[in-house]
Amino acid sequence: MNALRGLLRKECYHILRDRRTLAVLVFMPIIQVILFGFSIRTDVTGVRLAIVDPTPDATTLALRNRFQATGTFRIVAVVPSQADLAPLFQTDTAQVAVEFQPRFGERIASGEVAQVLITTDATEPNSGSARQSYVTAVIQNYEQGLRQRGGGIRIVPRMRARFNPTRESTNLFVPGLMAMVLTVIAALMTALSLTREKETGTMEVLLVSPLRPWQIIVGKVAPYLAIGFVSVITVLLEAKLVFHVPIRGSVTLLLVEGTLFILVSLSLGILISARTSSQRVAMMAAMMGTMLPTQMLSGFIFPLESMPRALQWTANIIPAKWFVLVARGIMLKGVGFTYLWTETLVLGLMTLVLLVASTRSFKVRLQ
Repeated sequence: MNALRGLLRKECYHILRDRRTLAVLVFMPIIQVILFGFSIRTDVTGVRLAIVDPTPDATTLALRNRFQATGTFRIVAVVPSQADLAPLFQTDTAQVAVEFQPRFGERIASGEVAQVLITTDATEPNSGSARQSYVTAVIQNYEQGLRQRGGGIRIVPRMRARFNPTRESTNLFVPGLMAMVLTVIAALMTALSLTREKETGTMEVLLVSPLRPWQIIVGKVAPYLAIGFVSVITVLLEAKLVFHVPIRGSVTLLLVEGTLFILVSLSLGILISARTSSQRVAMMAAMMGTMLPTQMLSGFIFPLESMPRALQWTANIIPAKWFVLVARGIMLKGVGFTYLWTETLVLGLMTLVLLVASTRSFKVRLQ
């Protein structure tokens, strides 16, 4: 019993002495509960709606006002032709589109059948179906209101799903899984690799060698860069051959973007290792700072539009959010760099900032 008391006392002393470990143990459950509580949402809010109205009239304007009045939809564009929808969907500006038939109001006034085409971005199958149902409900409520005034009013909605017409859930999850795999390989393994050198005392051996700090970092992380690149190729092969996920865009561009995301994750792993002194703290910090945000705040599983505004803003600093947009854009929508330059620029800036911060932190810790 005395030996057991001594062991318990020793372990409690080490935990209380290491402030970083104590802080992670205290704040990690709190952050997890907050993230899970606010991010696990299936509500449909903030839907970006585009309107195709070739012949605007009082009826189409009334329906547009109905959509805005629900509080669920946000009209992002009103265009005269269906051809104008392509760039709106490819840039993720619009998530659903309502296309009125020409002379829509005249057809209703004369008792003819009026058609409405509802086009949905189905890269997120469940969210796409929910948005389509909400649009249909608004149209049906408007139709019922017209019928109560008298007359055989009939509005026939037609459905169309873009980018994922079969609504396969694998088309949603596989591009996001790429971000998860690369985060584990690059950020988590890099953080553990460098902190292991500190714990075993071999970091001092490296310091007295002719190698400079940046050369030590390159030597430690280069293998993970190569492993990450091979992992991107492996995931793409599995996506195509096993899950039959389409790759409509440039494979070369996707490989370049994947390499850029690996560099971001490697830089983050170096920064975590530079600010921690043990593998235990590094692993917990990496999980809290990379894996958990990747799962909850990247749009990988849950749509960001359903989350509180504060979490939507926070998601902008999560590298995985931008890479998921890139991967889905290339694989499912077939877009090129012209439409993805913003996401690429953000990932490039994140890489630069994290590399500078991690290199400086690493030098300070070494000194």
